[in-house]
Amino acid sequence: MEIYAGKSADLKEGDRTLVEHKSQQIGVLRAKGAIHAFLNLCPHQGGPVCEGVLVHKPEEIIAEDRTYQGMRFSEDLHLVCPWHGWEFNVETGRCAGDGKHAIRKFDIVEREGEIYVVV
Repeated sequence: MEIYAGKSADLKEGDRTLVEHKSQQIGVLRAKGAIHAFLNLCPHQGGPVCEGVLVHKPEEIIAEDRTYQGMRFSEDLHLVCPWHGWEFNVETGRCAGDGKHAIRKFDIVEREGEIYVVV
């Protein structure tokens, strides 16, 4: 089954929309040039994860001699739950802090300039 989520041209980089399916919300967002869809429910305490900010993953820079050189932002993009800050990889839905947790990811279909979520 497919649920209509909007026109592809209306969803710019970093934008998101929420669609209803039965009693659940699904967040649809464009990040890194692709469209992603997730159940808007954080596994931590049920927060509206799809309403959180998108941030690049911070990582430490360690030199060959094992000395700390500072920090940088990686190419990995995370969706951050606004309730308690749990971060999820926007491509996989996996939790950055503990990979055994994830947000449910849905497939997306783009057809004739329109976006559909496969449920």
